[in-house]
Amino acid sequence: MSIQIDWQAFTPISLVGGLMIGVAAVVLLLGIGRIAGISGIASSLLKPRRVEIWQVLFILGLVVSPLLYQLVTPLPVMQVTSSLPLLIAAGLLVGFGTRLGSGCTSGHGICGNARLSPRSMVATATFMGFGIFTVYIGRHVLGLI
Repeated sequence: MSIQIDWQAFTPISLVGGLMIGVAAVVLLLGIGRIAGISGIASSLLKPRRVEIWQVLFILGLVVSPLLYQLVTPLPVMQVTSSLPLLIAAGLLVGFGTRLGSGCTSGHGICGNARLSPRSMVATATFMGFGIFTVYIGRHVLGLI
């Protein structure tokens, strides 16, 4: 088995996007002392308490940014090749794992690791390991992916 990187899919805008995510996480942490974990921010909008404006703006930015990007260049064509039941099961498992791990990939992988949080390092190693394992089983054992 060999892993191949699609270098044609990597563009300078990918690098810029990654840098923007990192800068946004630092600004949020240093500016108001909050962590840019998407699951925590999104779930806080659903809780019956006072919602902070930065949380609404953060989620709004996630929704609006692709629309603004589309004004400059066309969005890539997306093609979903998995079945709907598999996608639903995957979404439910991701949601369960996010609750179980007290955060999502962005919270642990970007913000937690940058703060050298041991919990985030363990969480990142765990979800990366299980992600690799799941793709291997799905692709090479079950032929689903």
